[in-house]
Amino acid sequence: MISFRHHAVSIAAIFLALAVGVVLGTRTHSDGLFPGTGNRQQVDSLTAENSRLTEQLKAADSFLSDAAGKVLANSLATKSVLLFTTPDSDSADADAVAAALTTAGAAVTGRVALTGAFTDSSESDRLRTALTNVVPAGAQLKIDAADQGSLAGDLLGQVLLTDPANNQPRGTEQERGLALETLRGGGFLTFGDVKPAQLAVVVAGDGARSGENNRGTIIARFAAALRAHGAGVVLAGRYGAAEGPGPIAVARSEAPLATITTVDNVDHEIGRITTVLGLTEQLNGGTGRYGTGDKATSLTVAAMPH
Repeated sequence: MISFRHHAVSIAAIFLALAVGVVLGTRTHSDGLFPGTGNRQQVDSLTAENSRLTEQLKAADSFLSDAAGKVLANSLATKSVLLFTTPDSDSADADAVAAALTTAGAAVTGRVALTGAFTDSSESDRLRTALTNVVPAGAQLKIDAADQGSLAGDLLGQVLLTDPANNQPRGTEQERGLALETLRGGGFLTFGDVKPAQLAVVVAGDGARSGENNRGTIIARFAAALRAHGAGVVLAGRYGAAEGPGPIAVARSEAPLATITTVDNVDHEIGRITTVLGLTEQLNGGTGRYGTGDKATSLTVAAMPH
């Protein structure tokens, strides 16, 4: 019997074909395939085709948005998730991921926004000093970590993610507060009401500035270091984050970072659904590279038995 989940995944495959068509068509047009030929008819035809595919892409998004409730229902019931956002992330993407998590039955325990200073290698010494000064009693940092992303993920993973063995927070509320307030005071992050969670999603942007001061590498290694202390972590961003020095591209290229799941189309409904399903897959011991970007191995998570 074909479940609704299988049906939705089939629709997602159509989404992939449309997305690739839009991307290839747009790039062909923008790269000037017909420069100086005077063949205006071909250019106009290509533009019309892109417009048609874009409308179909919107229709696919709309369908998946309506279907999300059935696809995600109770997939993260009783689970807790913390959201991290990078400086270049779009707030609408983070809001949509939070909504998808809630649809899946998860409790979103807060958001932590990483600042430009956090993801800037020129701030490495200052951030490392702040991190090593707020280590909770009983915790131990890998202070020989080569980069600030790994060190920050190591600390915040122990401070903000619950122990997978017993689902209990590590350290005290006072220790968590000290760590967060110190990092906020240093200009490294901002946050509202935050409580420890079992799982985490790091919402990135389009990777446009990832090459500046190793920002992409810092974010990717931060996510992987978080994963070492929690039940699951997904790094989700837009298509550009999977290219060049983008954080998703780095995560997919460095073998030690393969512990996290990556999603490169979080600006579309299929990406938000996949982000949630990626967490369920992590809870079952799996990982994946999802989306339409470089080194993605599948559009979305395959249907799993309940």
